[in-house]
Parts: sequence; structure tokens; C-alpha cells
Amino acid sequence: MQAGFGRCGALFASGILGLDPDLVLTAKSLAGGMPLSGVTGRADILDAPPVGGIGGTFGGNPLACAAGLAVLDIMKEEDLPARALRIGERVMKTFDDLVRTTGSAGDARGLGAMRGLAIVDPATGQPDAKRAARIARLCLDGGLLIMTASGNVLRTLMPLNIPEEDLERALSILDAAVRKADSE
Repeated sequence: MQAGFGRCGALFASGILGLDPDLVLTAKSLAGGMPLSGVTGRADILDAPPVGGIGGTFGGNPLACAAGLAVLDIMKEEDLPARALRIGERVMKTFDDLVRTTGSAGDARGLGAMRGLAIVDPATGQPDAKRAARIARLCLDGGLLIMTASGNVLRTLMPLNIPEEDLERALSILDAAVRKADSE
């Protein structure tokens, strides 16, 4: 759900990874916040269940379907997958600098705008969820809402249409928070 609709630099991350999925489940970004989900896949799989065997609570709403079509139009017009690649390059520049210059930024990874920065104990190199939570709190105090994944990974999931100045401000807040936590 989170790796789709351009976030990783292609409409779906499976395309970047060279995968040919049997099923693709879509929701969240599909209709720009309206309640809509979808199941797409090979005919032999989708035709196997009896009528009504595949369903969901977010399917078929006409307004949400119209919103979904509008989302696809905007994604194409604004080339949001390409924008995700540019965002990801900028985020990785900050993350790579933190990995090189701090003890607590252990690893940077991801695709497109969906990136993660692993936070570790500088003394041991082991995952440090408490330090990651401290950094997330410092970010919040600075005006940036960021979440952790797997306990010690700071995760980026900004809108693909984020203005450049907001992206730069966010990265500056994150950089300062990691450095402050690193010096404590």
C-alpha cells in the first residue's frame, strides 16, 4: 500500500524490482484520501473465487472512483514518479552525510521518496530504538513529524508534491535532531 502510486519512483515498486506480481492491492493514495481500494491481478486468480468472493469495504463508491481517476491524471500530468526519484536523491544526500559524519546514523536505504535511516548505538552499532524515538521527538519539537519503523528506523513518507522549501526545512530539522541526539 505504501510503496505504490509513484512513491518509489515508478507507479509500483514491483516495476523497479523487476517483479511480476500475481496480485496488486491498492488503497490509501489510490483516491487521494477518499475511501477506495482495489485488487488487480491475473485473470486466473481473480476469476477463481465465486462471485462476491473478493470484496472490500472501500470498493465502488462513485465519488471515490472519480477521485481515483483524478489522482491518476495528476500523477501523469505532474510526473510524480519522477518527482519521487528527485526527492529520494535529495533525502539520500542528507542521509549519506549523516551516516558519514555521525555515530548514530548507521545505514540509509530505500527507493524513490520512501527512505529509511537506521539509528544505532554509536558504541555498539546495534539498533537503538530509544535514540530513534528521541530523534523523532526532537524533530517534532522542531516542527517536523516523522515516524519510526522497526523501532530504530526513521522513515520518510512525504507527499510527492512537497514544495522544495518544505523539503529542505524538513531535512534541516532532521539533520539537527540526529546531530543533537548524537552529541548527548
